[in-house]
Amino acid sequence: MLSPYGLDIIEDCLSCKMRAEHIFCDLPASALSAFEAIKYATAYPKSAVLFVEGQAPRGIFVLCKGRVKLSICSTDGKTLILKIAEPGEVLGLSATVSGKTYELTAETIDPCQVNFVKREDFLRFLKEHADACFRVAEQLSEKYNTACREIRSLGLSHSAAEKLAKLLLEWSARAGESNKSEPRVRLALTHEEIAQMIGTSRETVTRLFAELKKRQIVLSRGATLVVKNKAALRALASS
Repeated sequence: MLSPYGLDIIEDCLSCKMRAEHIFCDLPASALSAFEAIKYATAYPKSAVLFVEGQAPRGIFVLCKGRVKLSICSTDGKTLILKIAEPGEVLGLSATVSGKTYELTAETIDPCQVNFVKREDFLRFLKEHADACFRVAEQLSEKYNTACREIRSLGLSHSAAEKLAKLLLEWSARAGESNKSEPRVRLALTHEEIAQMIGTSRETVTRLFAELKKRQIVLSRGATLVVKNKAALRALASS
């Protein structure tokens, strides 16, 4: 079924072809049937806010299609994007389990399909299905490890150039391009959003991209960035 945002909505988790690719979705049939009974499939447009930092947890959001940016905001209004969530990820998980407020703000980057489950229904579901409980533990562990890597990258990097180089290499690895001689990275974020990911200003990001292009380390082809000199980018990331 097509949504108003052009998405082909997956209404039934049991028949979803992407189940095997996602850690939380690939549950035994009995658990997945129980999940199917309590979830609400919803389509969201680009720039829709799923939940806000400091809000009481309403439940979890399983991202089926599209991408969502997860950010935190300081008291003086500065924003730091911690992660770009991909399909298969469960958003608002730790807050829903703990009962504490959402620690992040989740905003869609693309039109998205999201399966929402109310907190009380989800907690009951976990009590009744040990397999699902184990998958939740795996997701929380992965989120912890990712947070440690992000803190290390932001806190121990010596310059904005190093942080940007690490981010581009990480994106190329996620896209399965890291082993290619000239990896390609799709830049779906604005310079402002990239700046919010590495803790710097939009002007600095624009200047760094200009320098990378001038040194022929990267080349722009529309919304795609081609890494022409992977060794130089790696050297910059470890400087």
